[in-house]
Amino acid sequence: MSPLMRLALPVLAAASAAYAASCSISATTTIQSGGDASALASCTTFSGSIAIATGAAGPLALNGIKRIAGTLSANNNSALTTLSSDSLESIDQFELTDVTALSEINFPKLSTVKTLKWISVSVLANLVSAITSADGIDIENTKLQSLSGINLETVGDIKIVNNIFITEIEMQVTNITGVLIFEGNNADLTIKLADLKAANNMTFQSCSSIEVPALASLNDSLVLLKNTFDSFIAPNLTKIGNSLVINDNNKLTNISFPLLTGVSRALQIANNTELGKIDGLPKLAKIGADLDFHGNFSEVSLPSLTDVTGTFNIQSTGDIQNTCDTKFKPMSNQGGTSRIQGKYTCIGSVANPGGEGTTPTPTGSGAKKTGAASSLNVQAGALSFAGLAAAFFL
Repeated sequence: MSPLMRLALPVLAAASAAYAASCSISATTTIQSGGDASALASCTTFSGSIAIATGAAGPLALNGIKRIAGTLSANNNSALTTLSSDSLESIDQFELTDVTALSEINFPKLSTVKTLKWISVSVLANLVSAITSADGIDIENTKLQSLSGINLETVGDIKIVNNIFITEIEMQVTNITGVLIFEGNNADLTIKLADLKAANNMTFQSCSSIEVPALASLNDSLVLLKNTFDSFIAPNLTKIGNSLVINDNNKLTNISFPLLTGVSRALQIANNTELGKIDGLPKLAKIGADLDFHGNFSEVSLPSLTDVTGTFNIQSTGDIQNTCDTKFKPMSNQGGTSRIQGKYTCIGSVANPGGEGTTPTPTGSGAKKTGAASSLNVQAGALSFAGLAAAFFL
């Protein structure tokens, strides 16, 4: 080896060690400015966490980095306006909280995140990304009008809440293994999940349209609360692993679950003021806990029902008494056939139909066509939608 090489090798080794150290840091690296971001451009993979300082202002570019094996975060920042990268493909955790001036995120190559959590990024209107893989997505209080940069195939949790400008969500997702919540977004929000075949727990509030044509398997619960659509159809859903709740959807006139055979826990359809008949469950045979229907319907049909493990409560302003007496009472203990195992109540022409445990009042003069709140609906006014679902399904 030449004398020159002997001198050069230690220098090269030191440079390599310095490069490795700068791209793999156990402590959090804080970015104050564009210059700090540019200093990381030589790192193809950055192992560690990057925090954007609360005082960082204007546009910020993280060019050069392809992967962040850690967290990229910004919290309580009121001056950052755009966040971009022409190279970033993967982030473990992407967290933005109270970043109130950020209007654009431009990561055209970003395809993979483990968790994405954006809370109160209140002026964010433009998103450019290519995210197809995530364990969890939580986007709350933004100005996004769509999720066009997020097109997941498989995901754990999806939570889209209080994004009042978002009017359309269309995803190619086929499997949701965790919790899906859409709540408090634009009243005209349409949701298209055309390829979704399997899900765990799904809750929808304040949506104008929901399409789940391929959904066949639901391991946990489905909750539809205070939506504005007139019809909900799940043409291929065969069984619900926990509860089915359809409450306070004031324009709903049709529900259809043509292949649904079982609900493992509770079934509640309540206070859907325009729902004149409940006849969209032709194959439903077993309910593993309580059945509770109350509202203004004049027709109710459950032709395949054979077993209700809990209480059975049907109350309506409509004249359904003949159906109660001929179709359901023979299934109750009182009627001698022990297929309804809990307390049996079925009565029509009541002034204020209510949930299990309420006392039906016969219709009198001046009675209004309305439904009294059940215990579940009382909770709806006091809890968030997620809290309501959690309280009911425990």
